[in-house]
Amino acid sequence: MGISIFSPFPTLCLIFFLNFLTAQSSSPPSIYDYLKHNGLPVGIFPKGVTDFSVDPETNRFHVNLTQPCNSDSEIQFHYDFNITGILSFGKIANLSGMSQQELFLWFPVIGIRVDDPASGLINFDVGVVDKQLSLSLFETPLDCTAVDPNDSFLNYQTPFKLRGTEAAEEHELRATS
Repeated sequence: MGISIFSPFPTLCLIFFLNFLTAQSSSPPSIYDYLKHNGLPVGIFPKGVTDFSVDPETNRFHVNLTQPCNSDSEIQFHYDFNITGILSFGKIANLSGMSQQELFLWFPVIGIRVDDPASGLINFDVGVVDKQLSLSLFETPLDCTAVDPNDSFLNYQTPFKLRGTEAAEEHELRATS
């Protein structure tokens, strides 16, 4: 009977080779991965975002879309060519390039935050108020229909800031329509 000697060399080579393949096949993080890592739902941005950058020192991000688009969901969002903001855990600050429709008017979304994930709510800061929506609406990236930026200016421009009597007149117009 011969003595069998076990050599760990083939096993170690196999482990290193599998680790190498795994490292090679893993893709770089997407903007959706960054959102998830920061406690935000991936459905804040539309499907198909591939061109983006995140500054690791400031967490400032820049998302580029091939064309402006409008979400195809019950909550109407408009996304510009470029969307920028500062990402931190549970929120996006200084957001630009995203608008939300309310009563035929488009309001710029300037911030997004999830204060308590257990509440099931996400807050969209549209300047004049915080709009609370269900987190479940943003579990997956939204479908988005491309819009022609030349044709959409009048339909998707954000409202100007109202002052004094103009605000009261606007409020009265909303109440009567």
